[in-house]
Amino acid sequence: MSPATRMVGAVFCLVGLAASRPGAAPKFSDWAPPTNLGPAINSPFGEVGPAISKDGLSLYFSSDRPGGFGGPDLWVSQRPTENDAWGLPVNLGAVINTPATESVPSLSRDGHWLFFNSNRPGGFGDQDIWASWRQLTHDDLGWEAPFNLGAAVNSSFFDAGVSYFENEQGGAPLLFFTSTRLGTSDIYQSQLWPVGSFGPATLVPELSSAASDQRPSVRFDGLEIFFFSNRPGSLGNDLWVSTRNTVFDLWSTPVSLGPAVNSASADQQPYIAADRQTLFFTSNRPGGFGGLDLYVTTRLRTTEERDRWLK
Repeated sequence: MSPATRMVGAVFCLVGLAASRPGAAPKFSDWAPPTNLGPAINSPFGEVGPAISKDGLSLYFSSDRPGGFGGPDLWVSQRPTENDAWGLPVNLGAVINTPATESVPSLSRDGHWLFFNSNRPGGFGDQDIWASWRQLTHDDLGWEAPFNLGAAVNSSFFDAGVSYFENEQGGAPLLFFTSTRLGTSDIYQSQLWPVGSFGPATLVPELSSAASDQRPSVRFDGLEIFFFSNRPGSLGNDLWVSTRNTVFDLWSTPVSLGPAVNSASADQQPYIAADRQTLFFTSNRPGGFGGLDLYVTTRLRTTEERDRWLK
């Protein structure tokens, strides 16, 4: 089955799920102070671009640690349950990784698609966005040969930091990503067409600024999007968030996650988990294990927070 045919299947499956809009969006507490994921995940080298599976049991990221194929590679760590510690990371192997750069992975909510950026041969210039498919969603080493998403998405400039929004509320799936095609790093989106390819990328102006805005991560319901930026109001490179009431609305003015999460160091590449309460990101703040490390912060739904204080 071709990649286009698989993408077509994804479109019709999602349209079938789009019966009605959800109820009121959940409310959350503030984000807790971040914690380092520890030496099982982090190393004296660089760990960047975290992405976690829907079940919370597989953590993907990029690292230039020894044991790879040359440049930064994609790795995965697994755990039996969400209460267990992460296992030692495993390189995704030569089907996915090359001597070039493979970085900033992202997973589709259904677990069949892996997106990442690479400057491997066969692209359009700088970093390009690539995709791989797997049949078995729990086989973290079962990815097929990646393919370039083509000239509608990629350009001769830097194109990277993907988030795939499956859009279960009736619209076409959307690919959010970063590009420097207009000079600075801005946030773009591309719609998945029924033929199985992505349409021309368009700027998302309400999320983009004159500063650098990168690595959008869309919550699965499409009502919240995280990214990192050095726009005014940042301590350095900081994590920012924007919301909307429905998937048919424009995004709100982005707001910094604030000093409880952000630091004077580089805080970047956020990835919101399927539980909507766990946010992974990359930082080189003091207290890490070398260069860039992976961190996590959590929040509670307001009803859970109330119950916690009543105990």
